Amino acid sequence: MVKGKAVVRGTKGLQTRERLLGAAVAEFARDGIVAADIRAIVAAAGVSHGTFFFHFPTKEHVLIELEKREEERMAAELAKVFATIHDLRSALTEIVRVLQELETRLGNRLFKDFLALHFSTTRPPSEESTDHPVIVAVVEEFRRTQKRGDIPADVDVFHNGVSFLVGLYALLITIPEVDEIRTPVIEEYLTTYMYGLRAL
Repeated sequence: MVKGKAVVRGTKGLQTRERLLGAAVAEFARDGIVAADIRAIVAAAGVSHGTFFFHFPTKEHVLIELEKREEERMAAELAKVFATIHDLRSALTEIVRVLQELETRLGNRLFKDFLALHFSTTRPPSEESTDHPVIVAVVEEFRRTQKRGDIPADVDVFHNGVSFLVGLYALLITIPEVDEIRTPVIEEYLTTYMYGLRAL
């Protein structure tokens, strides 16, 4: 009987966490993480302030949870795509496409907060690049490209994969979301990055 009660409590806890996450994401999408009101989040989720902080010590922890889920989804999608293409330019273009689809789903304001999390000075310091499935997927594609001979053997594909994503995130945060402005800047970034890898 005690075990059954523990399972019920665990299930209820997960359901509460999901309600809080959904309410917080909706609030962030409307107002951004800085202006988001925790009172509005807990009211929408039907819980107390204390319950919010039990599940998420800060608003940034909500974004970290969202990031984990979205990165796992994006990495799985990229892995499927990477298995069907065999040139680096196409792979880089697919990374941009997947991120732009994320922007469409989250909305521009939450998307920028999501990407800005990668530059946060308050992220847990113990995190490693390997904790990010998108980084792992991109670096693995760079390694495959290197094995095909399209990236020279002396190029550090790990650091180049990470720096490619960091640069792309920074561009997507700062460039206006107008296709006529964003598209040529991103295309130039891809070309320049490939020159840097000596992959053209």
